[in-house]
Amino acid sequence: MFRPDCRPDHAPGGPAVRRLAIPLALTLALGALVSPAHADKVARTAECQGDWLPGTPTVSDVMSGEISLVGLPPYKLGKKIDWDASPYKNRSWEYVFQSLRWMGALVVEYENTGEERYLDRATEITKDWVEHNKYGARGTQPYVWTDHPVSLRTQPLLCLSRHVNASWLKDSLAVHAKLLSDPKLYKKGHNHGIDQDIALMGIGCRYGRKDWQSLAASRLISTVKLDVDSQGALMEQAPRYAVYVHGRLQVAMANMKACDRKVPAEIAKRTDALKDFIAHATMPNGYMVPIGDGSADTEPQMETGTPKQKVKVYNAGYVFGRTSFDDAESAYYSIRFGPGMKFHGHEDHLGVTYYAQGRDILVDGGFHSYEKSSYRYWTLSPEAHNVPTVVGQKFRPRTASKLVKSRVGDDRQSFRLTDQAYGVSRTRSVMVDHGDDHDLMAVLDTASGGKKISNIWRFHPDLKLVSKDGGKVVLGDGKFRVTLLQLTSCDRIGGQKVERGGKLGWVSPAYLAKKQANVVVSPAAESLLTVIVPGTDSPKVSCSGGKVTVDGVSFPAGVI
Repeated sequence: MFRPDCRPDHAPGGPAVRRLAIPLALTLALGALVSPAHADKVARTAECQGDWLPGTPTVSDVMSGEISLVGLPPYKLGKKIDWDASPYKNRSWEYVFQSLRWMGALVVEYENTGEERYLDRATEITKDWVEHNKYGARGTQPYVWTDHPVSLRTQPLLCLSRHVNASWLKDSLAVHAKLLSDPKLYKKGHNHGIDQDIALMGIGCRYGRKDWQSLAASRLISTVKLDVDSQGALMEQAPRYAVYVHGRLQVAMANMKACDRKVPAEIAKRTDALKDFIAHATMPNGYMVPIGDGSADTEPQMETGTPKQKVKVYNAGYVFGRTSFDDAESAYYSIRFGPGMKFHGHEDHLGVTYYAQGRDILVDGGFHSYEKSSYRYWTLSPEAHNVPTVVGQKFRPRTASKLVKSRVGDDRQSFRLTDQAYGVSRTRSVMVDHGDDHDLMAVLDTASGGKKISNIWRFHPDLKLVSKDGGKVVLGDGKFRVTLLQLTSCDRIGGQKVERGGKLGWVSPAYLAKKQANVVVSPAAESLLTVIVPGTDSPKVSCSGGKVTVDGVSFPAGVI
């Protein structure tokens, strides 16, 4: 979840209830931020007046020597900064600390006010950083010179260079450019690569280095084609990163124009196509569906327009469907398939999420952090998602899955997906039916070779267990109820286990947050038909002649 501070993907945290996923488009509103008394004293520069600044810490925080990063408690910098500091042993904190963007806020304040004390302190901080963080020197922390801190640090250094003409600063930027140019360090087809290209273009344009400009431009084209497919889907397997990439590509294009370089049409085309993908991946409540490394409190805060289709299948591995784009009570669902797990993806193939009647019903385990913890690795596993498992078979990570059949109507959509993540074919068929007076999801799971199947259903933390009996589980929040029913070969099957907390019953609603949620674990069977009915605790269900009927709504027992 990327807030307006453009944090790297190791730093998605913060205390806000609604997390903004991306800054708005690059802006240079030169007159809006400066007082008339100082307007003629300090030049306003494009390097300093973009949208790259963090929301926290504030200028006053930095000047007082106390900074808060990634939503963690304030840290006292002091006058003399300890550049090896890692007070929370948090990778995200370390990366943001070493990006120096918090320092850059002082230079921007100098441009806005003309007060020399801001520039003096920024210069003091940066010179001290340069002296204590020499590339390759003994004692320099290795993460200081990894790809993302290098690319993100370039912006505040370039900003400072517009007001400080010092050899130590120019030399440091040259070291940054050398690393940014190194093909062995380049993250092709990834948002890190885009940030590297932006940084290299910035240094090249600042110092008139056509070779750096050309390299950045040529790499950007190939990276965008790998990172954003022709449908506009982000290939990093976490939709919230599409918002970050969209914003960064706007910055990249603006920088190319400012450097008198033509923006390739394909980059502009795919940047624009991302808006539809973001719109489809945003639930009716305004938050992005938390798939992969995407937190449940990510709010895009950008204008996407309204797509023409209410149901969209992306070859990158997503089905997004809804009943309306302008109604918070709209039903909404997502289904995952596609290439094996990579980048910011989770082992969530064949998994579903479901939103209906103005609230989350089925949710993923969510995104917790990038820390190397057992809980982080659990959130990546199949057990943290609403997926089928093949009993007695070993899971094979990074297995691709396919969408093999689909039918899309106005009120009913159905899809069939399959893979061999357990060494045999597991198949899931999903049907969603939404009428004027009902909402319904039905999911059929099977496995080949006579193997038995089981599945997991994670409900939103607000939904508490009301009752469990004879293959029927009812959960509720206040007066709201939702019912889960399970059948095998048209017969009710009991034996469901409901776990809240423990090994499976968890969800991460925000960065570094962990909350108990009810998880329904099915019994094992050769086939499992799961029916989710929001808004009731007593649906009338019958099954005969290959047809299932739920409160008067009928569909094939095979779902599709």
